[in-house]
Amino acid sequence: MLNFDFKEEYILEDDFVKLSPLKIEHVDDLIGIANETDIWKYSFEKGNGIDNLTKYIQSTIDRRKEERDYPFVVFDKIKNRYAGSTRYLEILPGLKAIRLGYTWYGKEFRGTGLNKHCKYLLFEFAFEKMGAERIGLAAYIENKISIAAMESVGCKKEGFSRAIFPALNGIGRTDAVLLSILKNEWHEYVKYELKNKLNPTPDPLF
Repeated sequence: MLNFDFKEEYILEDDFVKLSPLKIEHVDDLIGIANETDIWKYSFEKGNGIDNLTKYIQSTIDRRKEERDYPFVVFDKIKNRYAGSTRYLEILPGLKAIRLGYTWYGKEFRGTGLNKHCKYLLFEFAFEKMGAERIGLAAYIENKISIAAMESVGCKKEGFSRAIFPALNGIGRTDAVLLSILKNEWHEYVKYELKNKLNPTPDPLF
């Protein structure tokens, strides 16, 4: 079983970023970012506009209460501003497996190294505190930037889910690329390679 309590208020942070539980009051902190329409291109749930964002955040809170997901709000310590959101999802205690997704950042926070700091903290907590054996990730096959970003933090492609998503143009279906990191990979090399990339210099991948 995973060592994880959905009722616990987990804080993950370093000198660059702070991840804390997403709350309904964060609507005001995130609405400016959420109105950047490109954020929602690859998302079923849209968070642009005050009504959509309120529903989006409330949905994540409800899923936490149901012990399915655990959402975080991302705070950039360097810029001293909220940057976006991410979450653990499909948490499967018996299998010691989780997924990581629904990650979005405002434009000004992309290419700053923020994503790598977030991923390091999330991977470290999952493998070293929760006792996870596997973290899965996925993206639309067309979302080349996100796929490259996941590979840049140590994720390996492991396959495809064929025709799992409605096509972006509304006609037909499209595939998802599946990626993952395993516990042994984290301890053997991913942790150290990713840690060496953690710096405040510009990163071509968000």
